[in-house]
Amino acid sequence: MTPRMRWQRGFLVALLPALIGAAGCHSYHVETSVENRTGAAIRLLEVDYPSASFGANSMAAGETIHYRIQLRGSGALRVQYTSSDGRQTQIEGPALTERQEGRLAIELLPGGKAEFQPQLTPQP
Repeated sequence: MTPRMRWQRGFLVALLPALIGAAGCHSYHVETSVENRTGAAIRLLEVDYPSASFGANSMAAGETIHYRIQLRGSGALRVQYTSSDGRQTQIEGPALTERQEGRLAIELLPGGKAEFQPQLTPQP
């Protein structure tokens, strides 16, 4: 066996565990969108989900933001924001569980209401 062949073989043997480990790991994500259909601008949007949150300082009427979340733990999704007239709104959404993945659309509606459209894998 030539030195080059020994090097290639050694490299492959060293690389194999890393490839197997990477193939076995799966990162669960939920592609989330929030659409402001309230008819007016909102501010201080916060979306809380198990173990983390995201948000925006402001959203214009009709604007949509997208965010990719990873669930750690279980619990209800909560949305809060301040409407253009200064009212604070808090809405509880669906229960989420670690290792769920898929899509979740949140539509903020007039009157402090919201529609949640989850397309998620079943709870494990």
